[in-house]
Amino acid sequence: MNVPLVLSHFLDRAALLYGDKKAIIGEDKVLTYLELNGRVNQLSNGLRDIGVKKGDKVAYLAPNSIEMLEGFYGVFQLGAVIVPLNIRLKPADYVFILNHSESKVLFVDRELYRLISPVKDELESVEHIIVHYKDEEINETDYNHWLERYDDKCFNRESVDENDVSSLLYTSGTTGNPKGVMLTHRNNYLHALGAMHHFRVNDRDTYLHVLPMFHVNGWGAPFYYTANGATQVCLRKTSPETIFEALQKHKVSIMHMAPTVLNSLFQYYERTVPNIEQDIRIVVAGSAPPPAFVTRVEKELGWEFIQIYGMTESTPVSLISLIRSEFDDLSEKEKYRMKAKAGYPIIGSEVKVIHENGEEVARDGVDIGELIVRSHGVMLGYWKNEEATSQTLRNGWLHTGDMATIDENGNVDIVDRKKDIIISGGENISSIEVEGVLYEHPDILEAAVIAVPHEKWGETPHAFIVPKRGVELTEDDIRTFTREKLAHFKSVTSVSFVDELPKTASGKIQKIHLRNDYWESKGKTGRFVN
Repeated sequence: MNVPLVLSHFLDRAALLYGDKKAIIGEDKVLTYLELNGRVNQLSNGLRDIGVKKGDKVAYLAPNSIEMLEGFYGVFQLGAVIVPLNIRLKPADYVFILNHSESKVLFVDRELYRLISPVKDELESVEHIIVHYKDEEINETDYNHWLERYDDKCFNRESVDENDVSSLLYTSGTTGNPKGVMLTHRNNYLHALGAMHHFRVNDRDTYLHVLPMFHVNGWGAPFYYTANGATQVCLRKTSPETIFEALQKHKVSIMHMAPTVLNSLFQYYERTVPNIEQDIRIVVAGSAPPPAFVTRVEKELGWEFIQIYGMTESTPVSLISLIRSEFDDLSEKEKYRMKAKAGYPIIGSEVKVIHENGEEVARDGVDIGELIVRSHGVMLGYWKNEEATSQTLRNGWLHTGDMATIDENGNVDIVDRKKDIIISGGENISSIEVEGVLYEHPDILEAAVIAVPHEKWGETPHAFIVPKRGVELTEDDIRTFTREKLAHFKSVTSVSFVDELPKTASGKIQKIHLRNDYWESKGKTGRFVN
């Protein structure tokens, strides 16, 4: 029997087996799985009523909330495609993404509507804007009033194939405009099965949504925690204080987060030493942590540290760094060093580290090559971008652009980035996009942007600037200019003024020299990832 792997099945299971259990705890209400299922039916009926059909794109600009969670399943029942939007972008970014994705409906949170209102007239395909928690000043459709008009008992679903696209996720690349990653129901479904196994997800878990659901579908969290009937907790805005309050109030057992968030929790913990009684697992990705950091998490906080590696194009998780049974006898120091690596393949994932000629590197933890991945999580391709798809998916493998080593035990360690992507607070920043803005400055002759270490954010953009002759620029000038032109997390945080930039014979700027010299000046040699 061949039953399509469709994501709607996850909520079906939860409603059937855990109907009266708390499904989602928001800041203004709590829903059981039956109540969540009812609202999802209302949403699907409403979307059909306003003309959404199978294959249409439905965009969400919302923080972690009940409305965001129910959006996934409400859209899926129609066979439509959800387009989660990063809430930290500029209005012009939303114009590009909404138009490029051909989104037909936009759901937006009241607090984020200010990012859409200035550019409404530039949206070419959006026919309806529906606002969560609408106030009187916003002249759009109110979500709850609209939802109440529709039946919550049943919805006649569209026929959906597991290879149909379920989510369209926009990710920064080495070019200025983001690319739309097409993930199918099968991608997300099988990824969920693998992730829930490795994270040991079960119906006794309480999951706190710290990682944004717009970020690669929250690494799939809305799928596997729902499938297992776990209780989920949403915070519209997170801070160390609100996270620790939720840990204590709701007995949270597992969270996903970027290293920067974990670092802020450390700082808060050191000041307040809150009492946490339950066991906690934290799943971390974004930049490679030093072993000392892993040690602190497990020794001082008493939390289990689970390092993962992935990218949007692989749904995202490909590697996980847990101690396998054959290494239980290693010393504590060796275990923490192993846990700090990107890890080994999750079930259903294959990886290689290869030289440019396609040959695999030596499994010695020293020889460096590009990490490539083959798995059921690898994307269908980039939406309306066949050239980028063919560059990334080659010979049946996803070329990650990340440079790595692999040791004799199959553990991968990321050592550099082939692409000049800066990962700041878990968000991707295109250095080329930042450079493009810098070149708009009338007094800048040349510019190059690299990732540099930052205590709070992991990495931030650092600009090397060659000013035009006879002008004087300051670091504050550059920081202010980029903050006016870019989302603040993309703006330059530090600047080096130089007479010239290193170049190849053909005139290409050699960022590798800039990066190596900068990081070595800060005492980091032989490793160029924070």
